[in-house]
Amino acid sequence: MLGTAFNSFRILRGPPTTTFFRLQHMDGLFGGVTVQHGNNKPKSLHKTRRIWLPNIHKVSLFSNILQEKFKIRVTTRILRTIDKKGGLDNYLLLTKDKNIDSPYGIELKQKLVLKQAQNQKVIA
Repeated sequence: MLGTAFNSFRILRGPPTTTFFRLQHMDGLFGGVTVQHGNNKPKSLHKTRRIWLPNIHKVSLFSNILQEKFKIRVTTRILRTIDKKGGLDNYLLLTKDKNIDSPYGIELKQKLVLKQAQNQKVIA
């Protein structure tokens, strides 16, 4: 009797796991924006931990040089910068690698440079 009652219980080990957001592993253009950590501090001065996530949207952007449409995760700040520079191609070509700050963005930039070089050879 004791054995059957004991088997009906489940042992929970520790609190449930929390989700950690790592932007480096996501394919997208984030421009150095990361998840920020800090405290909420209300009037009672009781601090509670929290995180602030960047404003990320999944958008379709067209590359004139590659003649392809890409579905990319982009922060709103980078989306405004892409509009300001005149499109995805100009943003990637005119921005330094350290400011792009994502492996996916640098890979796209290398594809653009190679395609542009091939087009230059065909014309010349």
